[in-house]
Amino acid sequence: MVSEGAMDRKYSQRKRFSLVLRGICESLMEVVVLGSDGNGERVLGEIECAMLVTGQSRLLILGGIFTTLVLLLFAVYVKFPELEEEHRKDFKYPRSLQEAKMLGRVLLHYRDRHFFTIFFGVVIVYIMLQSFAVPGSIFLTVLSGYLFNFFVALFLVCTCSAVGASICYLLSYMFGRDLVVRKFPDRIKQWQGDVARHRGDMLNYIIFLRVTPLLPNWFINIASPVLNVPFFPFFLGTFLGVAPPSFFYIQAGSTLEQMVHTNVTWNFKSLLLLTFFAILSLLPVFWKRYKAKQS
Repeated sequence: MVSEGAMDRKYSQRKRFSLVLRGICESLMEVVVLGSDGNGERVLGEIECAMLVTGQSRLLILGGIFTTLVLLLFAVYVKFPELEEEHRKDFKYPRSLQEAKMLGRVLLHYRDRHFFTIFFGVVIVYIMLQSFAVPGSIFLTVLSGYLFNFFVALFLVCTCSAVGASICYLLSYMFGRDLVVRKFPDRIKQWQGDVARHRGDMLNYIIFLRVTPLLPNWFINIASPVLNVPFFPFFLGTFLGVAPPSFFYIQAGSTLEQMVHTNVTWNFKSLLLLTFFAILSLLPVFWKRYKAKQS
C-alpha cells in the first residue's frame, strides 16, 4: 500500500514539473504567435508545405530533438528534491528580473545538497531556449552567476549557447533555408557569395558578431545556414564570442539581489571592453589583408 503522504509527494512533483514545462511551452508558443497574422492564425503554411515536400524525416528529427530535451528535463525533475511549501510559488520559468530573483533564492536554498541536479537543470533549460530561439536566456545567464562559481558559470553559458545555437542552426537549415532561397534567390545568392569570399575568416566574423550587439543572436543562428556559413566556425565562434558579454551578466549575477534591471552592467567601462574584444577578434583579418597588400 502506498501511503497518502507518498501519493501527495508524487502529485506535487508532477505538478511542479508540469509548471516548469508549461512555462517553457508557453514561451515557445509566443514565438509562434510572432509569426501570426492579425487574427492569430498561423501564416507558416509555406514552411509547412516545404517540410512536406522534403519528406517526414525532418519532422522526425525535430520531434526527436524536442523529445530528447523534454526527457532530459524530466530526468532532472525526478532527481529534484521535494520543495518546501513556501518555495513552490516561486519555482517557475522567470519572465522578469524579479521572478529570476525569486527563483534564484529557491535554487540557492537547495544548491549545496543537490548541486548537480540544479546545474544540469539550468543546462537543459538553457539549451532548450537557445535551440528554439525563445527569449529569456539572459535571466539564466544572470542566475548562473548567482548560483555557481564564476568560471563554472562562464563555461556553462558558453557551452549551452554553442550547443543550443547549433541545434537552432540545424533546424533553420532543415526547415527554413530552402524556402528563403526560393523567395529571395538573387539577394541570397549575392549574400552567399559574400560569405564564400570571406570563408577563411568566418571564425573571426562570427566571434565579432557574438561580441557586439549589432545583430540579435537568434537572427545569427537562423540566418547562418541560409548564407552557407560553415558549421565548425559557427560553433566555435559562438562558444568564444558569447564569453565577453556573458562575463558582465555573470558578474552582475553575483549581486542579483541588488540588480534593478538587466542593463545594470552596461556602463562606459564595460562597453569599452566589449569594443576592445570586438576589435581584437578582427585583428587577424586586418593583418591578413595588410600582408596581402604588401605582397
